[in-house]
Amino acid sequence: MLSFRYFVVLATLVFFGSVQLSFAQANLNSGDRPGNADIISPGYRDFLFGESGQAHAARPHQSARVADPKYITYAGNEVAGTIVIDTRKMSLLLVLGDRALLYPIGVGREGFAWHGVEQVSRKAKWPSWTPPADMLKRRPDLPVSMPGGSDNPLGSRAIYLGQSLYRIHGTNEPETIGTTSSSGCFRMLNSHVNDLYDRVRIGAKVVVM
Repeated sequence: MLSFRYFVVLATLVFFGSVQLSFAQANLNSGDRPGNADIISPGYRDFLFGESGQAHAARPHQSARVADPKYITYAGNEVAGTIVIDTRKMSLLLVLGDRALLYPIGVGREGFAWHGVEQVSRKAKWPSWTPPADMLKRRPDLPVSMPGGSDNPLGSRAIYLGQSLYRIHGTNEPETIGTTSSSGCFRMLNSHVNDLYDRVRIGAKVVVM
């Protein structure tokens, strides 16, 4: 009887020890920005990539690693190298001919969304950020400028659209991918914008629908 009680106590200690270790490891990972760089809601992933066929609104929000950009069939009229952004579907297509690469994005919130045609005018790695004057009026707590780095809201890469203030860029807030939360720019996961950056050329057409 004593040996059985000893076994139960030992098993209990091992169980709670493993739970505490897992919890501590989860807390450690949650503060590791590179480890969270590719985390988005699986509900949004399913909505965009059709992995489960279920509506994203019907599933609770959870963190999950997003899949790599997906190759899809393209039947539109844009030439290879064109970027097509669908603000309603929160998706970005890089046209490759009869195929395209599909990336999930975050778009402008109500009052900041826009549509039109631009071209890639500049690209930058780990770009610095200078908030526009109207943003500083709304948010006087923001810095006048911020050097590039992991804490910069533009993330690891920026692709500038014409002479406008708008960009396709990475983010230090990966949870905003699949939401309407920006001031008109298009946010991507850092790993995704790195991939797009290497593929797109200066002068490429950008269509925003």
